[in-house]
Amino acid sequence: MAVEEPGTVPARADAGTGRSLTALLTCAMAFSMLQLFLLGALGPRLVDELGVSPAVLGLTTTLGFGTAALLSPAGGRIVDRIGPRRSLVVLLLVSAVALALIGAASGTGVLLGAVALGGVPQALANPATNKAIMRVVPPARRGAVTGLKQSGVQLGAFVAGLPLVLLAGGIGWRGAVWTAAGAALLAGGWALRALPDDPAPPPTGPRGSLVPRGMVAWLAAFSLFLGAGIASVNTYLALFGAQRLGMGPTAAGALVAVLGVAGIAGRIGWSKAARPGRAEWLPGWLACGALGAALLLGAALIANPLVWLGAVAVGLFAVSGNAVSMVLVMQRAAPGRAGQDSALVAAGFFGGFALGPPLFGLLAGSGRYGHGWLLVAAEFAAAGAVAFAWASRDRRKAAS
Repeated sequence: MAVEEPGTVPARADAGTGRSLTALLTCAMAFSMLQLFLLGALGPRLVDELGVSPAVLGLTTTLGFGTAALLSPAGGRIVDRIGPRRSLVVLLLVSAVALALIGAASGTGVLLGAVALGGVPQALANPATNKAIMRVVPPARRGAVTGLKQSGVQLGAFVAGLPLVLLAGGIGWRGAVWTAAGAALLAGGWALRALPDDPAPPPTGPRGSLVPRGMVAWLAAFSLFLGAGIASVNTYLALFGAQRLGMGPTAAGALVAVLGVAGIAGRIGWSKAARPGRAEWLPGWLACGALGAALLLGAALIANPLVWLGAVAVGLFAVSGNAVSMVLVMQRAAPGRAGQDSALVAAGFFGGFALGPPLFGLLAGSGRYGHGWLLVAAEFAAAGAVAFAWASRDRRKAAS
């Protein structure tokens, strides 16, 4: 059963207002990680113009997600204190500043500093958007809205990989990044106008633990393994297609686009299906599907077309697991804890994103992509084992 947040406003908004809120939260999720997607999409231009080495470019992923993982517990506490409206405005403004700094970067130092600053919106994104949903959206619609807003991450990848790359070809990569920064500023103004005022901060009491416990600990562990596998696929799928499968740059890039579109569909569909009594088992089954997807990518070394099926399956199953875990947090969070619990689960996910690519990169650097996909399969299998162990324990606890 969903537990209401303090200050929850009964939903009386019309359908248009509901769609506007969902669009705003989806944009917030997209902007929270846009800088990292842009660095990947604009990587060749950055290497040529700024003299950034491929190793340093890869370090941006670890730095960005590592910073987000470290900041997430504090970010959740901040969201619970100041409210979702203020948090989303801060998220979008800091995203704009980080993007503007990337556009102004003249060397590695400013670039890495901007990526580290971009960890702030990542840390705020899940707790702030989840808190907004708990405050405004009626319980019956929260799963669907959560799936839609979580798909914003994949929307950000699509925007970085297609429209902004095309724009960079016309006005230069700096102009494209500054355009994104301007759009983030406009979205911040939208959030300021569209969201209801935050409730008064709750009375100061004993601080909640920053160590995840119970369901949150299980979901954080699940997210750690899931994130490690997803990040490895995101980082190396296009390179795998180009280096080992003989695909051209456009076709290899299309693999990532296909994964992103499948991820949008999967997050929306599975989040709608994540109803109490069923949601507890979905993470485990989605991890099993992700395991199959990793094996398909490995099998593409023998039958190249399987790489497309593998990319679709990663989107439908692996990418969707994070959205379902956020639905579970909102269904079960204690009053006043939705932001903090969301942040602790997200910290596990970001930690996986920071750890996964360097491990895979050790294998990819020596051309052992087959072993790399087996490593990803093992990470997804571990995520599934954690998820099923928690679901079984939860069912026994409910029956006792």
